[in-house]
Amino acid sequence: MKIAFIIQRYGAEVLGGSEHLCRLVAERLAGTHDVDVLTSCAQDYITWKNEYPEGADRVRGVTVRRFATAVTRDIAAFNALSERIYNTPHSRADEMEWLKQQGPWCPGLIEFLRRNHQQYDVLIFFTYLYAPTVLGLEIAPQRSILVSTAHDEPAIRLEIFKDVFRKPAALCYLTDSERRFVEVQFPERPLLEETVGVGVDLPQQQPYPRIPAPSLDEDQGPSTAGGDATEPEANTEAESATLDSPAHLRARGAVFRRRHRLYGPMVLYGGRIDPGKGCEELIHYFTEYVKEGGESTLVLMGAKLMALPEEPYIRFAGRLSDRERLQALEAATVVVCPSPYESLSLLALEALSVGTPILANARSAVLVEHCVRSNGGLYYADRDEFVESLKLLVRDDALRAAMGANGIAYVREHYRWDVVLSKYERLFAKIRNAR
Repeated sequence: MKIAFIIQRYGAEVLGGSEHLCRLVAERLAGTHDVDVLTSCAQDYITWKNEYPEGADRVRGVTVRRFATAVTRDIAAFNALSERIYNTPHSRADEMEWLKQQGPWCPGLIEFLRRNHQQYDVLIFFTYLYAPTVLGLEIAPQRSILVSTAHDEPAIRLEIFKDVFRKPAALCYLTDSERRFVEVQFPERPLLEETVGVGVDLPQQQPYPRIPAPSLDEDQGPSTAGGDATEPEANTEAESATLDSPAHLRARGAVFRRRHRLYGPMVLYGGRIDPGKGCEELIHYFTEYVKEGGESTLVLMGAKLMALPEEPYIRFAGRLSDRERLQALEAATVVVCPSPYESLSLLALEALSVGTPILANARSAVLVEHCVRSNGGLYYADRDEFVESLKLLVRDDALRAAMGANGIAYVREHYRWDVVLSKYERLFAKIRNAR
């Protein structure tokens, strides 16, 4: 089959949960299908500035067709328009203007799809929110699948999105929590619906045993500089300790800890470092934890989109390679998931897959679902719950070990790629047979 994915941004350099998920699914389906991705030239979702060259490219076995954005976003003007749209009476034309200002606005992508949609057996749209999905779904809805990545936010209540959730041949959800939310929000939906989830690769067995991380050595102290480490040093395989090495070199995550001069308990966040992802609240809550005697270091990996306080207990690790990201997840004592808006949270699933417990924002139904179903993490509703939960997780080695084992089992049972891809294949067959 020939399949087209339509998404607002695409590329290894793009940070974003739905974009990353789309890339994972596209790359795996490319092993058995002819896969194209139709997307913008943007890397940055704030301005949608054209950064990738326009035209076709080949990325990990996938043909990527990029189309220029016609306008960049004025974020201040857009925020003012959003405030009006969300809170005062308005017309459909107002909502379409909001959609255009939100971006990415790619007339070339929509025109390409109008002219060439018949060459594709299936069109898969990722994320309900953006113009390529809203406009693209009108072209061939009978061959379209929407992976909505929906969650409770003001925009989803706009009238234009009722058609988005009604028109496609099939709707795909990442979690049962997302599915329940959409069922309430949009009574008119396609007959075909499936909770497909996402696949998570369990890491291969490491050459060191999973023993607790070492305490601060007497002759070493923590670094006060939080440099932007974007790539691992050379010979990381050689750095990985063998069973003949001293115990402090065989500890979980020892390679990452040594490289970044991290000692003692470590709390890790990964993704866009952005107020919208709950990072301001996270830093505030973590500061209160430190004031109450907490001795952990908060390490943030990813793209920094906000200022960070210059405190010795906060470290910025920068954007990491896939290998070093895995090392960081293993090095962490706890992985914190502070976003109140999640339709899946790959960060949570990746942490659970390596046996690291999570501490999650209770305002996200999806994150609470992961914690409850896996028994691999705790969740907090306010500052006091954050502080007390983190203290408990840091000091209780046995609790962390039990939660870690539960997390691995949860990912193995519910988030295997073979199960996920078989669900997509069944949807493809049903759409093909319906035609």
